[in-house]
Amino acid sequence: MTEILDIYDENLVKLGTKERPAVHRDGDWHRVFQCWIAYEHEGEVYLVMQRRSPQKDFYPNFLDTTAAGHYATGESIEDGIREIREELGIDVNFEQLVPIGQRVSVCRFGALVDHEIADVFLLIHNKPLRDYHIQVEEVSGLVTFKVTDALDLFAGKRQTLPAQAIGYATDRVELRLTDFILTIDHLMEKILVLVQRYFRGERALYI
Repeated sequence: MTEILDIYDENLVKLGTKERPAVHRDGDWHRVFQCWIAYEHEGEVYLVMQRRSPQKDFYPNFLDTTAAGHYATGESIEDGIREIREELGIDVNFEQLVPIGQRVSVCRFGALVDHEIADVFLLIHNKPLRDYHIQVEEVSGLVTFKVTDALDLFAGKRQTLPAQAIGYATDRVELRLTDFILTIDHLMEKILVLVQRYFRGERALYI
């Protein structure tokens, strides 16, 4: 069944509804849910990311937000947690999420145009990758890596990033910048820094 999305103007005033393929064809503004999972282990802070399914319209096989998706028409922000359950197979309460603001994203991928307003959250969840149950239609794998190593990668201080993985040929992989979606607003670097700040005890966190 084709998803029906609410569409908006630039000020988040609802204009109506439209089928998802038409939204991306026409470049309509719409809302999405994004959740980044992080945890601390033996004094090191880690981030978990998903590898997008090869069937995805946008950026197939690239690393992306741990769990994300479109709100169906009429859904609230709180309903967004279903994406975590569907894509990763874990149940959480909305109250467990740490809100870090909204992000406006404009992207063109081939003939598709994506105008998104994302509600962005952190989830602190220390769980081995083998205990996740990924939705293969959406997610082809998961990786987890040290935040400090990732910051060095994006700063050009190293060429590869060691990570644990599921859904890959081996359970340990070396990631490169080309595995990530690189955005004009340096989203990855912002997320890595926000995760670091959270584990230092800071709570004024905004994307």
